[in-house]
Amino acid sequence: MPLANEVASTSATANQLYSKRADAYMRFIRTVGYPRGLRSVFMKSPALGPGLRILDAGCGTGVTTLALRSALEARGMPARAIDAFDLTPAMLSRFRAILDASGIQGVRLAEADVLQLDTLPQGWNDYDLIVTASMLEYVPRSHLPAALRALHGRLRKHGALLLFITRSNALMRPLIERWWSANLYTQAQLRLSLEDAGFTELSFGHFPFPYWHLNAWGHVVSARVHRVT
Repeated sequence: MPLANEVASTSATANQLYSKRADAYMRFIRTVGYPRGLRSVFMKSPALGPGLRILDAGCGTGVTTLALRSALEARGMPARAIDAFDLTPAMLSRFRAILDASGIQGVRLAEADVLQLDTLPQGWNDYDLIVTASMLEYVPRSHLPAALRALHGRLRKHGALLLFITRSNALMRPLIERWWSANLYTQAQLRLSLEDAGFTELSFGHFPFPYWHLNAWGHVVSARVHRVT
């Protein structure tokens, strides 16, 4: 299958999967405490600071954005701007409904594929921080460096990436790889892809107590951009 067709097929599969299983996905992540686990990481992350321009890449129903926003407020570090995109219209619709119901303003949403970020609105670049959680697993494995390079290109000089992505282990193969049709990654594979994409200062962290169980699921990775002007 040509690479362009592979990307289109994978994107369509992910779109259909999450359109059909949106309710199941929300029940699953709440059961395992994923939203609270994300917030616990953000509460301790040195990548956060006041007045950041932030992009949530693959925002889904907004779990990551909302966890990040809550942590920023709790730490007295309100964001300057938060933008978020996702491939799946059904997920974005749910996110908009949540924002409206909560009275949350200042979060801009867009539909886009991480491998085709030229479709994002004008001005969606020069971010201080990009967060991406449970999204890059659905990019064709051979295109992971390209997806990371696309995100790298949206960061300002010295910007940061916070990445949450599924581990490759015996537990995740039936639970995530088969049921959710996602790719799994080792730390070594991620390091190679991130370095290939131009990221430096790679750091592999973890979910803190009481969310240690989420470490069986995923990697917590932070990385930096150091562009030469």
